[in-house]
Amino acid sequence: MSDSVGAALLAIAAALCIAVGTVVRQRTAAGVPDDAVGTLGPITALVRNPVWWLGTVAGVGGYAFQAAALGRGSLLLVQPLLVLSLLFALPLGARLADRSVGRSEWLWAAALTGSVAVLVVLGNPRPGLARAEPLHWVLTGLVGAPLVAAGLIAARRVRGARKALLLGAVGGALFGVSAVLTKGVVDIASRGVLPLATAPELWALLLLAAGAVTVQQAAFQAGDLRASLLGFVVLGEYLDADRAMSVVLVTAAAVMVAATVALARGDAAASSPDQAVCPPGE
Repeated sequence: MSDSVGAALLAIAAALCIAVGTVVRQRTAAGVPDDAVGTLGPITALVRNPVWWLGTVAGVGGYAFQAAALGRGSLLLVQPLLVLSLLFALPLGARLADRSVGRSEWLWAAALTGSVAVLVVLGNPRPGLARAEPLHWVLTGLVGAPLVAAGLIAARRVRGARKALLLGAVGGALFGVSAVLTKGVVDIASRGVLPLATAPELWALLLLAAGAVTVQQAAFQAGDLRASLLGFVVLGEYLDADRAMSVVLVTAAAVMVAATVALARGDAAASSPDQAVCPPGE
């Protein structure tokens, strides 16, 4: 089995585990009353719920599959496949909520699946650097930190599905950066325990992942946006395509983003019939 095929299979397994873990954890989070929400959000109450921990175990399994996939394949191969967690979560979330999946949701799900297939099959992702250069991290921080802060501030001023989507977008961006760090950590881990323990990527990953999980739990929705194309900027990964094919790939990426947003918006609205979701990833 080639590395690309193995990475794709591991990524699909990760997407399935992420879907199960996300639905379970966020269904549990939806039941947290407002007066039980602490400074860090609903997670302070959720850690005392055994059902939430079952969902967390599934989510950790998904992360383990993701890390294994990143160890074998390109970030641009693995991350788009993780978007399929939305597709897996769609019927599961509807089943647990005792509702049917609408025609528009299935259409967007089909569009998402098709666009991911185009990116993975036609794009032929190629590997870049195993670890990002310090300058790239500085530039990413200068651009990303203000956007994340703006998203968190804006989320404090709105309620309902808009709040869930804003927090989902912030959590998704943090998970996207975590994926880049994970690829670096996997590469460093192959050199031994000491290099791993002294690597700044490891500690940055732990800090960022904790923040991403906290924000994700506060979002109460399964459709967090993932920065799946971040690897192109930070790691120098690329899709092997000529100019004509690039147009197809850009179109597929746009459809993937549009479908992800549409499914996330529908799920956030459905999870809050009174449009009052208050404070998700993973």
